[in-house]
Amino acid sequence: MPDPRVFIVRHGETEWSLNGRHTGTTELALTANGEKRVRATGKALVGDDRLIVPGNLAHIYVSPRRRAQHTLELLDLGCRERYPWKSDPSHPGLDFRTNAHIEVVPAIREWDYGDYEGLTSAQIRSSRAERGLPSDWDIWRDGCEGGESPEDVTQRLDALIAEIKEKWHKGRFGKGSGWKGEEGVPNDVLIVAHGHILRSFAARWIGKPLEDNPSLILEAGGVGTLSYEHHSIDEPAILLGGAFVVDVAEK
Repeated sequence: MPDPRVFIVRHGETEWSLNGRHTGTTELALTANGEKRVRATGKALVGDDRLIVPGNLAHIYVSPRRRAQHTLELLDLGCRERYPWKSDPSHPGLDFRTNAHIEVVPAIREWDYGDYEGLTSAQIRSSRAERGLPSDWDIWRDGCEGGESPEDVTQRLDALIAEIKEKWHKGRFGKGSGWKGEEGVPNDVLIVAHGHILRSFAARWIGKPLEDNPSLILEAGGVGTLSYEHHSIDEPAILLGGAFVVDVAEK
């Protein structure tokens, strides 16, 4: 198995993500197309011979927002544990493929947009100009009026990153690691959340300050992969292309 990884999954398309409106605390359902694309992503990327191996998931983190939780459901990972937001204690008829614990964590809620909730970037800049504020607004540098600053977001994400490394990745490197390794211990983590917060997470994973604008894109329903270089927990990295590799049995 490869070194420990973190898969970051942005929730599927909503009407506001489709229109470029900043969606933080507002609860919106996925569009029909958003649901369709997430299901297709699950079929293409989830499986024992695919990018996300359910049996190798050590832990699943999901945002408190319903659009992220529904996205996790649609990925169809085969979770043995019931979804924390569901009252039904069982999953009748499901093909259980992972024992990973599902944890709803506020640390990966979307960036708090404050006064900018529901507005597009163009509307935000226009409003600022009308009020005599600099119109070259950049969330990575300026944060949000009545909401969070880059420093606020950095603080909560850095704490989560430290937890992931300590709980799920430390000591789980090398040829004998992973669910099929010598000790049979899963070492991947899955995070289902939102656009700005996941772009911020990827930047902080490799130690980049948000103020520099990480220039990372993750489309609605998209999947990103984070891991390490040189089999070292001290060298976090972003895997370009998702590192999708199909194992070939040696003869």
